[in-house]
Amino acid sequence: MPTRTYQVSTPAGDVPVNVTESGAGGRPVLLLHGGAGPDSVTGFGGALAGRFPFRVLSPVYPGFSGTARPGWLDSIGTLAVVLRGLLEDLDLTDVIVAGSSIGGWVAAELALAAPERVGRLVLIDPAGLDSADHPIADFFSLTPDQLADLSWANPEGHRIDPAAMPEAQRAILLGNREALLAYGGRSMGDPTLAARLGGITAPTLVIWGEADRIVTPGYGKEYAAAIPGAVFRMVPAAGHLPQLENPEAVLGLLDR
Repeated sequence: MPTRTYQVSTPAGDVPVNVTESGAGGRPVLLLHGGAGPDSVTGFGGALAGRFPFRVLSPVYPGFSGTARPGWLDSIGTLAVVLRGLLEDLDLTDVIVAGSSIGGWVAAELALAAPERVGRLVLIDPAGLDSADHPIADFFSLTPDQLADLSWANPEGHRIDPAAMPEAQRAILLGNREALLAYGGRSMGDPTLAARLGGITAPTLVIWGEADRIVTPGYGKEYAAAIPGAVFRMVPAAGHLPQLENPEAVLGLLDR
């Protein structure tokens, strides 16, 4: 899958954004990764392009995967401004915007910031909601094993040991973590988001892994209820990343 760097125009200046593209053409899909980085959606992007007549574009957020992040790019809202600039520079409309985890949060902000370009919205276990009834797990306090236990329906096979990784890979993980903190804050929530979600006009599908204990299905139902007309669907045998753990089920929901 080819990767290209776009110089995206924003009011604060140009920002380089690496974008991996798959598919022979067709309707554009902007596929947004979560805090785990682009690997959390890359394979699923290929599956999307293989199943549907889509042109799938998967950007890397500045600061992830060893890329540079300008100091002013320090919130989900400012990241949405950059992605709006990407859609404008590429002159894309009627885009299906799909996002996983914080990528779902970014997708929701993008739908609010660029309603004339977002045709449909797919939110996969998104973060961003400040819920008193269903609080998000404190990601930054978790050990790798605790994170695996909360993230996956079947954690075995998904555990990582940073100490066993090459130094370059550890550096990327640390950079991803720092970028995640800069964008989402420690709480991974915005107290203003719930009220603003009512302004989303794109038809929205909210997908949730039934075993997600980072952001629970109850949190997901609350998220969907805040978006006018949103449809909520659960994915069995999956946790926080159902597009990785049960991709066929996710593709089946999109098929409908």
